Amino acid sequence: MAPPLGIALIGGGIFMNEQHLPAALACSLISVKAVWSRSLKSAEGTAKSLADAGASVEVYSSESGSGKSYDDLLKREDIVGVIVALPIMDQPSFIEKALAAGKHVLAEKPIAKDLDTAIKLVEYYKKVSKETKATLAIAENFRFMKGWAYAAEEIKKLGRMTGFFVRLNMMMQADNKYYKTPELTIATWRTVPEYQGGFLLDGGVHYTAGLRKLLGEENAVASVIALTSLISEHLPPKDTINAILQTKTGVLGSFIQSVGTTMQANEFHIACENGYVKASPDKVITVRGLGTDAKEEEKTFERSSGVKEEVNAWAEALVSGVSNPEQTPELAIGDLELVEKMLTSGDQDGARQMLEHQ
Repeated sequence: MAPPLGIALIGGGIFMNEQHLPAALACSLISVKAVWSRSLKSAEGTAKSLADAGASVEVYSSESGSGKSYDDLLKREDIVGVIVALPIMDQPSFIEKALAAGKHVLAEKPIAKDLDTAIKLVEYYKKVSKETKATLAIAENFRFMKGWAYAAEEIKKLGRMTGFFVRLNMMMQADNKYYKTPELTIATWRTVPEYQGGFLLDGGVHYTAGLRKLLGEENAVASVIALTSLISEHLPPKDTINAILQTKTGVLGSFIQSVGTTMQANEFHIACENGYVKASPDKVITVRGLGTDAKEEEKTFERSSGVKEEVNAWAEALVSGVSNPEQTPELAIGDLELVEKMLTSGDQDGARQMLEHQ
């Protein structure tokens, strides 16, 4: 059996330490050789967690001095890939450097702060990969939650799609760990975002990924009309979207998301001519038939963040040389575009926005 492939973890934030780190340790196909973070303290914290699990790694950071920079890490021949989980504004430049150095990349979502930046990143990737053979995968863990895939197949069995709605309501409180990001030296990257939508983008691409999985390519969203607002002042620039989506087949649906409301909802409903599906990552309810003849079926799955599955899928792709179709940057562009067009429509007082990357 071939030895595990050497990788590095880039970023020392919450999601890296709580999700990607244990996922990497659980995958027999890869071995963590190094960590990098902007601050030495953060990098050492990640390294300690790895050491506690029996893995010995080298520490790199912006504060570590000569020979221990990000560029130095990328020069190591024993590292073939990197998992990148950095602030949204920073990720593209780190991704580009890794690709130029010939390192395979698994990068956290969203792929970039906006569609233009994402498209330029993918164009760069396609150009440089012809020389380096490095690959770019986007870590959208919702695509590896079993409920979505099962629900998508159930929807196909129910005939023509006739409508859908998504309702996602919650309160991102100021004491939430993802709001504060206290271990980062630039702790305001989420509280004072320099990217569109704030948490509506950061978390929203998860939900557009889930919806797009359920709709399928045949019912891809073609246009959106939306209004946006700011309910809770600590969540600028916007914390609420109310949108009407129309698919290329003419089906109408609604997408309501708020991270600044006291209402609670997490619902994905897809209606078809022969029944409907209520989908979630770990439970799917399928109703077949109409009226008194309708029969309800419930399928449950073990609760999972999907991160172990996505890291393992990436590692398998590195070993086989065949990219996983659920991790393509083109899919991530589609997820981002849907959020961006809803936000843009809101900025333009509900003007219809056409989509091109679905």
